[in-house]
Amino acid sequence: MSPVDTDIPSTRPYLIRALHEWCSDNGFSPYIAVQVDASVLVPMEFVKNGEIVLNVGVDATSSLRLGNDFIEFKARFGGVAREIVVPISHVIAIYARENGQGMAFPAPAPATLSAVKVGATSDAPDEPATDAASRSPLRSVTSEDASASDGDGPPEPPTDGPGRSAGRPQLKRVK
Repeated sequence: MSPVDTDIPSTRPYLIRALHEWCSDNGFSPYIAVQVDASVLVPMEFVKNGEIVLNVGVDATSSLRLGNDFIEFKARFGGVAREIVVPISHVIAIYARENGQGMAFPAPAPATLSAVKVGATSDAPDEPATDAASRSPLRSVTSEDASASDGDGPPEPPTDGPGRSAGRPQLKRVK
């Protein structure tokens, strides 16, 4: 008999750490896109469409810990230091801000989002769960999209479809 797939640890935290190291080694700013629900501790005023994009570079964070279950760090938002805790399963992308190269991951299943919401004991304010199944977890990126951000505050999360706003960071599929 072969081992069950659920017995194998996820590759997601290892890939996140590897891409974070690649960004840092090459002078890029590593950003993560996060699907937000009650299990994610982030400044809710910066959440848009159920997602937030965070700069996880060493210059933008303090006490950064890229663990197997959570990404934890302290960062300033509008001059105020905040504690950030993101479950690894809620990281939907990591990429270099400067060129958009990185990797996207499947968003947590809607059942997971609502199940966490019902049983949540988080201090974070309730944020409506978005229908992650209605969006593709992979997005394509252009260099001009990634470099068009003005740098004030966190950039807006990427969106899909023809209504996509110019200047938003997005991922570039690299094979």
